[in-house]
Amino acid sequence: MLKLYGIPNCDTVKKARVWLTENGQEYEFVNFKNNAPTLELIGSWLTQIPLEKLLNKKGTTWRKLSDEEKAAAENQAGALALMAAQPSVIKRPVLDKDGQFFVGFSAENYQEIFA
Repeated sequence: MLKLYGIPNCDTVKKARVWLTENGQEYEFVNFKNNAPTLELIGSWLTQIPLEKLLNKKGTTWRKLSDEEKAAAENQAGALALMAAQPSVIKRPVLDKDGQFFVGFSAENYQEIFA
């Protein structure tokens, strides 16, 4: 079963969910707000997704962080701790397809993933 991780009101997550539904892909949606990802889960994502891609430094949550929090996220351990504590800094959505992890959404990319 596919898993899609994200926040329901995120526009990119909404687009991914619509794409999956319209293309007949059954999936489980995991809401970061209700079910924050564990350090272990985030660590497994980082085995396939570079930290620079997974840690969203463009969003509102990142901009609201203190300089100390941002500095702590410069190494993988600090970034892991930050993402576990504040899942809104994780780029969304994260797709788990048979143990392969993908971050972000574009229709073209999903067409390749599901080809």
